[in-house]
Amino acid sequence: MAHSELGNFLRTRRQALRPADVGLAPGGRRRTPGLRREEVALLANVSVDYYERLEQSRGANPSEGLLAGLARALRLSVDERDYLYRLAGYPPPPTHVASSYVEPALMFLLDALTSVPAHVIDDLTTILAQNTLSRALVGPWTDGDERDANVTWRWFTDPESRALNVTEEHEAIGRGYAADLRAAAARRGRDPAAERLVADLRAASAEFRHYWAEMQVSPLQATRKSLVHPQAGRLDVQCDIVLSSTTGQRLVIFRPQPGSTTADSFDFLRVLGQQSFDQ
Repeated sequence: MAHSELGNFLRTRRQALRPADVGLAPGGRRRTPGLRREEVALLANVSVDYYERLEQSRGANPSEGLLAGLARALRLSVDERDYLYRLAGYPPPPTHVASSYVEPALMFLLDALTSVPAHVIDDLTTILAQNTLSRALVGPWTDGDERDANVTWRWFTDPESRALNVTEEHEAIGRGYAADLRAAAARRGRDPAAERLVADLRAASAEFRHYWAEMQVSPLQATRKSLVHPQAGRLDVQCDIVLSSTTGQRLVIFRPQPGSTTADSFDFLRVLGQQSFDQ
């Protein structure tokens, strides 16, 4: 590993960012430009001491998973992310691969969306990042492992994951997830992650097997949904999807339907989410 080069790269990228670039409050006067080390460590979910050793080239050897977290925390472009991997002695990850990395444009939009729930999913519907309102609406899905964070897997294997959606929409949603997965699997070709997810779903869910046999191929589309939250009540939303042509990642936005009271309910959810975050 090029320890000094890796440390220099992390430091220059940190110093190039402002708190607002990563969704943080300015936090008063700063003696030096850019983010503080502790802020990057928080965003990347590592200890401050470990991150300092990385920047100072003091023998830390980051894993591929940690590099993905650092790339997301520092809002690295795909090219910058790949450069970071090479400095650490790893080959760059393929474009479509399970990773906590989220490209900067989508992270910028996610940080900016403070009045509506939103999250970023990959092409297999694994949630990679959530804003506060998304966590309040569907739960902290990014806190679990890769399978726990997968929307399609939880839809067909965890009855509680459906509780938010009204029963009359379940069939259309299930068919939509199956068709979206078939489209993603086709794009990936002989991809172990996609093949394993399909095989596990077919083994776990008769409903999925039924929809999969229909051989519908269609990526997720923007659609209206009626949700019922246990504390916020009925939410009439438009699920909008912003697609990245670079990574295949998608920003899912729950936009209030005009004329509904959903925007007010989101305000209530925001308070609940902040209380949960503060605990």
